[in-house]
Amino acid sequence: MGTTAADWRSLVTASVQEAYRECERITRTRARNFSYGIRLLPGPKRRALSAVYAFARRVDDIGDGGLPMNDKLRLLGQARSDLHAASTRSADPVLVALADAASRSALPMHAFDELIDGCEADVLGTRYRTFAELLHYCRCVAGSIGRLSLGVFGTQDRAVAERRADALGVALQLTNILRDVREDHGEGRVYLPDEDLERFGVRLEPHTPGLLLHEQDGLARLVRFEVQRAEQWYRQGFALLPMLDRRSRACCASMAGIYHEVLQAIAASPLRALQQRTSLTSWQKAGVAARSMAGMAP
Repeated sequence: MGTTAADWRSLVTASVQEAYRECERITRTRARNFSYGIRLLPGPKRRALSAVYAFARRVDDIGDGGLPMNDKLRLLGQARSDLHAASTRSADPVLVALADAASRSALPMHAFDELIDGCEADVLGTRYRTFAELLHYCRCVAGSIGRLSLGVFGTQDRAVAERRADALGVALQLTNILRDVREDHGEGRVYLPDEDLERFGVRLEPHTPGLLLHEQDGLARLVRFEVQRAEQWYRQGFALLPMLDRRSRACCASMAGIYHEVLQAIAASPLRALQQRTSLTSWQKAGVAARSMAGMAP
């Protein structure tokens, strides 16, 4: 006796459920900051956002991995092809979950193409002459995630909300850049715009040992300048929160609030931030999430 339509639907449902479980596992183990907010969502939204994160994590891992440049570019191209062919019949659980989430939510799937574009720029070692150029990069790698998250959250005024979600993504990425100046420099990456480096008399050349000690004063002033710039993007981005339902607002406030506290710690001690990676403890992150759920954050 052959497989009936009902049998097939049951098999697909089981496959999709298992795929979501895998994405949630990836999120729990790999999303050091985002997992605190994602767990505040109701089940369907939590699963959908976990699928978004799992694919984004895959793309980031390719860009940050240790393979030669050409291999990275090939794998990013394969990820792009996989994305466009994503189906609930795929053998890849992340693609199964992502395809199902896209069928249930207003996910702007083209935003993943922007994320891949940004990761390709990382692999190629792209430098940014102006803040406008860096802004385009931030919108690719982080504004894209903001817009994808909004597709899961849902909102009444999509056009306005997308601009605010994009701004929040930019704020988070600027925070990442400031947090990782020393680490990125050691790996041959410089994200701060050349025009800003010149303004504060700072030279950050890839593949040179350490941050130059005699430039610490200029670096500290540069960091403070970039912190103020990031704060402007947070102000625009936090205006998204009233546009979301309570659980989505709590999730968004938690994720963004953790990064905002990191930025404030960097602002409080720029030189220390240049000497070691600034991060929050698990208790501090949990506190941000708790305040978000109670409506007390950002």
